[in-house]
Amino acid sequence: MSKRVLDVGQCDADHASISWLIMEGFDAEVVRAHSEIEVMSALSSDHFDLVLVNRKLDRDHSDGIDIIHQIKSDPIVKDVPVMLVTNFADHQALAIEAGAIPGFGKAELADLATREKLANVLS
Repeated sequence: MSKRVLDVGQCDADHASISWLIMEGFDAEVVRAHSEIEVMSALSSDHFDLVLVNRKLDRDHSDGIDIIHQIKSDPIVKDVPVMLVTNFADHQALAIEAGAIPGFGKAELADLATREKLANVLS
């Protein structure tokens, strides 16, 4: 079974870039969600190997850290790995405190370190 990634709150251009990286590099399926309700519904009804959460969701500007808290407080889905997508180190630290694994920024999509972080979960 191929790996599945839930991509949360990215704008169209960023979703396309992230999806290409994941599909090309890891032959994984990428599913899109735009809100906390969509995230929790997707996680409760389907299997995902990784959740990527934007720092600020594109459509409603919800805080990605709040979504990470919601995922990690749900006993059914809390063990699914989550990464925050942001270029800001302070927000990465907050995400890790909330239970996420180290994520990456959009400016780092081409970096080997980003591929290694994804490989730790998707390979």
